[in-house]
Amino acid sequence: MAEHTGIRFGTVALDTPDPRGLAAFYGGLLGWEVDPGSDEEWVTLRGEGGGRLDFQLAPGHVAPTWPAGDVPQQAHLDLYVADFASTEPRVLALGGTLVEDDAQHRGWRVYTDPAGHPFCLCLDDA
Repeated sequence: MAEHTGIRFGTVALDTPDPRGLAAFYGGLLGWEVDPGSDEEWVTLRGEGGGRLDFQLAPGHVAPTWPAGDVPQQAHLDLYVADFASTEPRVLALGGTLVEDDAQHRGWRVYTDPAGHPFCLCLDDA
């Protein structure tokens, strides 16, 4: 195991013109709750095991154009699932969009959230 560096991972923060709306999308997807200390410019979701995801107000946010490279994706989340049949309908109902289905070859599908950030549902082989 690597030596402890004194640095601890905190969160991933996504820029969005609507922090509460995007938090509602991921909260509905993951079953996480909005932290009561959140405000209109910074919304925190908290989940089991200390999981955390933040959403930062960015009025001028321009959604990535993935897979086209005009506006690069900067980052994406990989979310592990047991199967697509029980999770994809929830993604779509919450406002996500399927943009690439490569499940037959690699076991993942690419979606965008309501703010246009790409994320993947990946088959969990654990």
